Amino acid sequence: MSIIAERLNRISPSQTIAISTTARALKAAGRDVISLSAGEPDFDTPRNVKDAAIRAIEAGETKYTDVAGTPALRRAVADKFRRDSGIDYKPDEIIVSAGGKQVIFNAMLATLNAGDEAIIPAPCWVSYPDIVSLADGKPVLVPCGQNNRFKLRAEDLEAAITPRTKWFFINSPCNPTGAAYSAEELRPLCDVLLRHEHVWVFTDDIYEKLAYDGFRPATIVEVEPRLKPRTLTMNGCSKAYAMTGWRIGFAGGPAHLIRAMDKLQSQSTTNASSIGQAAAVEALNGPQESIGEMVKVYRERRDLVVEMLNAAPGITCHKPEGAFYVFPAIHGCIGKTSPGGRRIDGDEAFVIALLEEEGVAAVHGSAFMYPGHFRISYATATEALREACLRIQRFCEALR
Repeated sequence: MSIIAERLNRISPSQTIAISTTARALKAAGRDVISLSAGEPDFDTPRNVKDAAIRAIEAGETKYTDVAGTPALRRAVADKFRRDSGIDYKPDEIIVSAGGKQVIFNAMLATLNAGDEAIIPAPCWVSYPDIVSLADGKPVLVPCGQNNRFKLRAEDLEAAITPRTKWFFINSPCNPTGAAYSAEELRPLCDVLLRHEHVWVFTDDIYEKLAYDGFRPATIVEVEPRLKPRTLTMNGCSKAYAMTGWRIGFAGGPAHLIRAMDKLQSQSTTNASSIGQAAAVEALNGPQESIGEMVKVYRERRDLVVEMLNAAPGITCHKPEGAFYVFPAIHGCIGKTSPGGRRIDGDEAFVIALLEEEGVAAVHGSAFMYPGHFRISYATATEALREACLRIQRFCEALR
């Protein structure tokens, strides 16, 4: 009898983490590798946030907190939702967890029964389907093509809903595509959801602050307040405040759902780091100028990467509205052979050959449930991005 539980057979290790690990190992072995696989800002946590954490340490704020988060942070989160989206959550409708991923785990494990379905637009973040599967649910992937800017159409959402549908996921701006929804684009989706009262909404807004060219991403409850009683609105500090390692995610939702998630969290991690929570209060309540500075740099990098990738033979790259990713198609490269002799029979072969032969680490589109593409994170130094894109161009030009 195996010691490993059967449920683990339903999931895979995070492929984005795996590729980043491989790239680090190659670098450690002396290879010249440019890694564009990690989904985290290359900026440092703002000074005022670090100072708040130091003050908390010196003040002895190193004990357990309430499972759902300190009162100060839950108030700050409630203020953030009200300030940015006009959504009124009370502190008992807020939960703070050890990163956004734990919010998703808590929500799915607390609500899904065997066979319940969760609709997930694809391309999607690698962890959504696996978390749903681990919670005994069934991921229902709905393709969203580049010809529609990687956005879900109302008619496709309608067609995917069944009597077993419990959750609908939406991630805006999206990892891996950077696609983001305006209020006008969310309206038809909200109309569909209003017609199906048994469907709950999980909206992942973690990249909300990273949007370009005056685009403002909207969120479901902001557009349709009548959906608030069955919507969980998730956000966090990782992306907007360059705090990935601090592990602070949070969500607002109906009090009975938050209580269920709190109950589950009380038997897993208990509270998120007390120091991380103190830092998050400052991040949310303090100066916000660092976000604008990051966004300016990211926009310049996005434009550089999109232009250079579209100059590579066989690649087409859509310009995204937000996040710090591009998700180019490689259909013109499929079926060819690399200079090193590898047959490019799909996106995974493409990224493997690119890493082995040019030292550029990216993530294949199949990891995001959407073959024929690959993801690049432009949250890295501009000159490194430029060099990486030159290598990609060279690699594509050499395919035969």
